[in-house]
Amino acid sequence: NGAFGLGWALPNVDQAVSALLEDLELRGLLDDTLVVMVGEFGRSPRISGAGRDHWPQCYSAMLAGAGIRGGYVQGASDSHGAYVRDAAVRPEDFGASLFHALGIAPETRLSPDGFTRPASTGQPITGLFA
Repeated sequence: NGAFGLGWALPNVDQAVSALLEDLELRGLLDDTLVVMVGEFGRSPRISGAGRDHWPQCYSAMLAGAGIRGGYVQGASDSHGAYVRDAAVRPEDFGASLFHALGIAPETRLSPDGFTRPASTGQPITGLFA
């Protein structure tokens, strides 16, 4: 894993994210700020070659602020972290949830002409919101 592997990175990310959230809360900005930490891939449940490959079947996201309910967990993976076991979230619904948190209706058109696609074709995940 080297000097900058997960043993180094994860504690630093944990410290940085918790400091950011605490600072936003202390300044009274967390209710109006959406914090999102997500990647487009998880990691394969098995080591192949030198490590774990990208794995699009199952990944995690962290949301905070902007009306997101603290401590809420949506869905679960199987025991290997390979596939979604319960309550999968489609990318469209994830995007619609972000727009909802920002006060933007998912059906909002992306240009004033009214002919473009909506910002999202998904539905917000209502359980995320306090």
